[in-house]
Amino acid sequence: MLESKEFTAYSQGQVIDEGLRNFMLKIYNYMAGGLAVTALAAYLVANNVSLLRLFFNESGYTALGWLLLFAPLIMVFAFGWVLQRGTLQQVQAMFWGYSTLMGVSLAPIFLVYTGASVARVFLITAATFGALSLYGYTTKKDLSGWGSFLMMGVFGLIIASIVNIFMKSSGLDYALSYLTVFIFAGLVVYDTQNMKSLYYANGMGGDVASRGAIAGALSLYIDFINMFLSLLRLLGDRR
Repeated sequence: MLESKEFTAYSQGQVIDEGLRNFMLKIYNYMAGGLAVTALAAYLVANNVSLLRLFFNESGYTALGWLLLFAPLIMVFAFGWVLQRGTLQQVQAMFWGYSTLMGVSLAPIFLVYTGASVARVFLITAATFGALSLYGYTTKKDLSGWGSFLMMGVFGLIIASIVNIFMKSSGLDYALSYLTVFIFAGLVVYDTQNMKSLYYANGMGGDVASRGAIAGALSLYIDFINMFLSLLRLLGDRR
């Protein structure tokens, strides 16, 4: 009888682990898809002069360009509302729309940095991200206390970055790049563990799991993009 109970407990554990594995794979697949859409959108806009002129000119951003710059940030806040009240198709549309808008807003990096350095920094970011996410997935240490501290750091970065758009201080930009790498590296670890915790707490399945996977993918996507852009500013070769 005891052996039967032990076998049942073991089987349930295997089912949960398999469910978690599938959930995390879905998150990473969505994230990879989002990055692919972003890269494609950025490349297409960067190689189309007519599209570029809609958003950027010799003096910087056009009015439409400024709107585009802040549109992804607005969409992040709107995403939470759609996640709670919208259909799964609407949640997916928000994710792919966000990835596309981000790609358009990142088009100038192909004009500022060499293609080789963009590719090199992307691979560095991917390797770093993979190691950090693996640590977040496997560590037994409770990282829940990191959340509020890291989010305070993110809001501080946003405010400082907006101020620096007008100050145009190269020293502050350099310092913010280092801080962004460290803060979002911490968020990769925290967000990965948090997704595991949410899965176990909610026993996600079906539509709930799909929504959770998209939300998780968006979090990791944002972490990756911010790390990539900061490392590009630090390590990229300008044309």
